Amino acid sequence: MFSFFKKKDAPASPEAPPSLATPPSAPPPAAPAASPPWRDRLKAGLARTRAALTTPLGELFSRSRIDDALLEDLETTLLTADCGVDATHWLLDELKAAVKKNKLDSPAQLREVLAERMASLLAPLEKTLDVSPHKPFIIMIAGVNGAGKTTSIGKLAKYFQSQGKSVLLAAGDTFRAAAREQLKTWGERNNVSVIAQESGDPAAVVFDAINAARARGIDIVLADTAGRLPTQLHLMEEIAKVRRVIQKVDATGPHEVLLVLDANIGQNAVQQTKAFDQSIQVTGLVLTKLDGTAKGGVLAAIARQCPKPVRFIGVGEGIDDLQPFRAHEFVDALLSGTEKPENK
Repeated sequence: MFSFFKKKDAPASPEAPPSLATPPSAPPPAAPAASPPWRDRLKAGLARTRAALTTPLGELFSRSRIDDALLEDLETTLLTADCGVDATHWLLDELKAAVKKNKLDSPAQLREVLAERMASLLAPLEKTLDVSPHKPFIIMIAGVNGAGKTTSIGKLAKYFQSQGKSVLLAAGDTFRAAAREQLKTWGERNNVSVIAQESGDPAAVVFDAINAARARGIDIVLADTAGRLPTQLHLMEEIAKVRRVIQKVDATGPHEVLLVLDANIGQNAVQQTKAFDQSIQVTGLVLTKLDGTAKGGVLAAIARQCPKPVRFIGVGEGIDDLQPFRAHEFVDALLSGTEKPENK
């Protein structure tokens, strides 16, 4: 624990006589432990998600042959994994077509087709966020309370800093005082300026932040907004007002509207995406808490019902545990361990 109080100087000791022996040199400081590669952290973070799938899928793919019973059980497993009816039926149709066309008879082959088709389904959601066209690049962030919105903003600030970008935070969630204080803490942790007011109009906070970013030559503005339930239409209008104010300051903004979703809410993530999109025109998603009890399949549902680029996914509490979404990497981590074990 750090202390901001200096210790009193110790009384000076008599000068020691010079020693003829060479004093032993201090051991070099231990090197900091290297953070595991993102691929390993992704697999570890998806452990619970994968466990919900691995047992049934591992059992299915270890059967002796492909038959109607296997396909029916696979359909049930995908539905319970929050893939949604639309995505599940699409995947099953693709699998059945592959079985017929390629005359597949091994469940292990079926697993490979499932991985391929799922990656194909999620691939359109993989779009890197390019912040170079505008300066400052204004990112408006929305989401319901508890989704991890404010924490995600802190992690995004760290991510963009690692890309060599300067960042400024706008504490636009004036509805919840704790959010403002939390954002200030993240700002101090990342050495990033935070524009905030003790109370007042969130749109005014964002307005001041954009002007401050222009004056200081900041690359990116991350604008927090108050957490709202999509059913609270009068409160959703307040967020829409923030968007309109941004457009008054910069006719090209906001340049990105990110919706933060808690992966544990399953199919509700689809409904939230549709509702927020209607109010503030969502351009990208941040999926958090995939290291919890989330089934992970909700991304398949989003891909079929309301496709939006998944800019980032989070699989832990660490500041580096929010990374750009990569479809093949995600599917590999999700289905890792469902292979049929080799006979020995």
